[in-house]
Amino acid sequence: METISFGDLEVGRVVEWRGSLRTVSEILPDAPAEVWDANRSWLSPDFWNPVTGAYQIFVQTWVIRGPGRTVLVDTGIGDDRDRPQVPQFAHLRTGFLDRLSAAGVRPEQVDIVINTHLHHDHVGWNTRLDAGGWVPAFPNATYLVPRADYDHYRPGGTARMLPAHTDDERRRLDNLRLVFADSIEPIESAGQLVLWEGEHRIDDTLRLESAPGHTPGSSVVWLESRDARAVFVGDLMHSPVQILHPGYKSCFDLDAETARASRRRVLAAAARTGATVFPAHFGGHGAVTVQPGPGPDAFAVSWANLAPEAGDLG
Repeated sequence: METISFGDLEVGRVVEWRGSLRTVSEILPDAPAEVWDANRSWLSPDFWNPVTGAYQIFVQTWVIRGPGRTVLVDTGIGDDRDRPQVPQFAHLRTGFLDRLSAAGVRPEQVDIVINTHLHHDHVGWNTRLDAGGWVPAFPNATYLVPRADYDHYRPGGTARMLPAHTDDERRRLDNLRLVFADSIEPIESAGQLVLWEGEHRIDDTLRLESAPGHTPGSSVVWLESRDARAVFVGDLMHSPVQILHPGYKSCFDLDAETARASRRRVLAAAARTGATVFPAHFGGHGAVTVQPGPGPDAFAVSWANLAPEAGDLG
């Protein structure tokens, strides 16, 4: 696993799945075609297929290792899942735990798992299937989950959502219930779930901060070590186009205006402090540093020093 050092900490990634999902016009409905065309030279092929219009997505876990501690940020899709809303993610066999072990991290060595939010592609490897039942995949870990998402997506919360009137809406609600049942309830039953809200400090170098909009509890993880900083932003952005234009919403954002405000705030803080930004779904080099762009609401992209990932796991 190739890593970037931040003081005493090292950050690397383990990719679970990569492939095409919908089209960029569906994922970022505000982004006009000319923005993609103007940046074709670097958006293709890692983020966009200009021939088909397909959005290119990575599902990956960021691994933070330092003296006496191993932390995972988001746990991907998971194997053996029923996912009626996203057929590409159903009943997978990705070999993720094997790749994690090959990178030097055995499940029993993980101390903390952070779910930036509770969407299906961020919590799947919280658990694994064992003798027909779901058990924590990381038996010695504390799982940190934003309380706002827990309250929103738990069975009582989903029951209070608007009733489903279409097949797509029914699949969405079924998906939410299944995700909670197979990826959240087992870690709660095992006594490994810790809920937090607002801000939560793990130690002197790692801090969780609420960044709502994508979901009610969406959050980011700040790493502050000596003079080196990083921020793990989950789904605060789905494409580098949202760094160039933070106002462009994602179709997955529950509250687009709040998500815009969170995105602008975190990107501005990253630009001001020189923090490396680690999104959940960027291919290629995977991480960026950002600088103020040509306008008052724009940022420029410089890729982090990680080798681009290649190939197709999807």
